[in-house]
Amino acid sequence: MQRRAPHELKNRLAFSITGLILASLCLCACNAVDPAASVASPTAFQPGWYQVYFSDPASPSAETKRGGPDQYLAESIRQARLSVDVAAYDLDLWSIRDALFEAYQRGLAVRMVTDSDNLDEDEIRDLRAAGVSVRGDRREGLMHNKFVIVDGATVWTGSMNLTINSAYRNDDNLIMLHSSALAGNYTAEFNEMFDEDRFGPGSPANTPDPRLEIYGSQVEVYFSPEDGVETEIISLIYSARRSIRFMLYSFTSDPIADAILAQSKAGLEVSGIFEAEQADSNQGTEYDRLRKAGLDVWLDGNPRNMHHKVLIIDERIVLTGSYNFTNNARTLNDENLLVIEQPELAAAYTREFERLHARRQR
Repeated sequence: MQRRAPHELKNRLAFSITGLILASLCLCACNAVDPAASVASPTAFQPGWYQVYFSDPASPSAETKRGGPDQYLAESIRQARLSVDVAAYDLDLWSIRDALFEAYQRGLAVRMVTDSDNLDEDEIRDLRAAGVSVRGDRREGLMHNKFVIVDGATVWTGSMNLTINSAYRNDDNLIMLHSSALAGNYTAEFNEMFDEDRFGPGSPANTPDPRLEIYGSQVEVYFSPEDGVETEIISLIYSARRSIRFMLYSFTSDPIADAILAQSKAGLEVSGIFEAEQADSNQGTEYDRLRKAGLDVWLDGNPRNMHHKVLIIDERIVLTGSYNFTNNARTLNDENLLVIEQPELAAAYTREFERLHARRQR
């Protein structure tokens, strides 16, 4: 694993030409108010107020561990002017470490919460040694969130951990949404953890504005366990009228599987992809049950991990975030979940589903 020596961190305050170009592209996308869509690359989708990126482990560039979804998040952090808050289960990407270090050196407020089990990662230790405030959850349950808030106006989230595996070896998604109201919801959750030391079941259900409209699109944000996320997912499944697609790293929830089976029996098109290793090792996996019922469900073909936590409803609604469909996510872990009604975004996630479906185990 290639890492920069600590003294090199202080020599990276100047942007490269490539970095400036990327930063300009990212800033333009964040500031645009026209939601007309344009495809930036085979693994990126960038309309005006949101951007979504998909890792591509099959790409030749994945071996270089450069140019993945993390580069866009790093450039967004470099464009920050006030603050960066990071809630990350784990962090070993030097691109993100360096961007956070530079933000801190420029005098920005940089804060981080992580799962205590990962406080000894080299990159996290580098940040702490430099003076960045990093808090662990100090408990059995996982601080499993994956979100970054930039300047109180932009939220980055999705299934992607801030790790080399997630950005370059796993199948993962990273989504950016530009909305100060949405960022306010995530900031409230972050402050509960960072300032109040309230994690998991001790976190109150007090999201300021959980249902938003952003440029005509309906967006809902939920945090677990306090917001009853499983109930919301089941309601979303029963709202479907035509189709349900899912890409799930871990799926052991009987109530969610019951809802999917009921909708399949009602005539809806249902198809899904399970992470093979989890389906094989999880006690109570729903793969065998759905497969025996005749549903179009498959094991993924990535020799690493298919790490998405994605549900697509009627090709117009996308659910994504850190939330696995498991009892621990429902009752114990700190998790976040977005529900976005946006057909163009749903089309981007559907293309990712089709890509993985084509590479499934047969």
